[in-house]
Amino acid sequence: MQIKEIIQFLEEIAPLSYQESYDNAGLLVGRADQELKGLLITLEITEAVVQEAVQKQCNLIVAHHPVIFHPLKRITGATDAERAIMQAIRADVALYASHTNLDQVAAGVNAMIAERLGLYHTRILAPLRGQLKKLVTFVPHAHAAALRTALFHAGAGVIGRYDACSYNVEGVGTFRAREGANPYVGRVGELHLEPETRVETIFPAHLEPAVIEALLTHHPYEEVAYDIYPLDNPHPGVGPGLIGALPEPMPVKIFLQHVKDALHTGCIRYTNYPGVIERVAVCGGAGIFLLPKAIEAGAQAFVTADVKYHEFFRAEGRILLLDVGHYESEQFTVDLLDRLIREKFPNFAPLKSEICTNPINYFS
Repeated sequence: MQIKEIIQFLEEIAPLSYQESYDNAGLLVGRADQELKGLLITLEITEAVVQEAVQKQCNLIVAHHPVIFHPLKRITGATDAERAIMQAIRADVALYASHTNLDQVAAGVNAMIAERLGLYHTRILAPLRGQLKKLVTFVPHAHAAALRTALFHAGAGVIGRYDACSYNVEGVGTFRAREGANPYVGRVGELHLEPETRVETIFPAHLEPAVIEALLTHHPYEEVAYDIYPLDNPHPGVGPGLIGALPEPMPVKIFLQHVKDALHTGCIRYTNYPGVIERVAVCGGAGIFLLPKAIEAGAQAFVTADVKYHEFFRAEGRILLLDVGHYESEQFTVDLLDRLIREKFPNFAPLKSEICTNPINYFS
């Protein structure tokens, strides 16, 4: 197996097009066409983690946070990140990061937090717009079913928890094949009227090449007529944050202890809230930008990290705002990546880093 097979799988789950504009997810160091000898999963790529990978004969490190995040003007070994990159290059270890793109998918980073907290009926808190497109094409009636099946297999036709979604209208298409054409129906030089089905279906924008390939491969016409429309509809499966419900309401103090135990955090900073907790919004890492969405969605608690002092005032007693720590909110991403890779490649066993990369300690 080559490294690119792992990368292709990870980018099927969390396409790079989903990452934020400021991010730097993807293959950061190394070549994707190398044979995969071993895989180490970590939250952060540090010098110690690269050393661990070398010792364990892993030539690929998959991390959540990209070690190359801000532009590097020089690599001299002056920082831990620079030394990690230098060591990875010397040891021929590829470095890959799945960051905000993994934050944005329903089964990603936030799903792990929700799972740890026991939330159910979860959904994306702030679905993104501009991630969907619509395909419209015209096909002879007898070929419509096979074409739809091919488009669905390529990833089209999924709306929320439904798949194989399309709209079909019967009509009549006209065309005249000119000299040199090889028409599937009709004759060269003659106007032809063909009973056709107009097929409409939507698809995630990053799947456009695959959808068009399926269309052109399974459509019988020599020249296929089709339209692609960008959509402004929110994508229910892509966006930051999740919201879900607890199995039963909890008093604030009980909920705080529940979060502390579930996320293995040494400290929780939180605001006052007068009610009980039933609906909970979560966002791994710095998620204060989602506070208005959490309140609007009816959450009684919002679990996130990196909240500044003055930002706590924005809760205003309308919601229990919790800062559980950046590392603590995302640490289970390692388990998520391990699980996904093992399920996809059952004969390959990735390793989870044994190094705690949390730079923060707690004194009690």
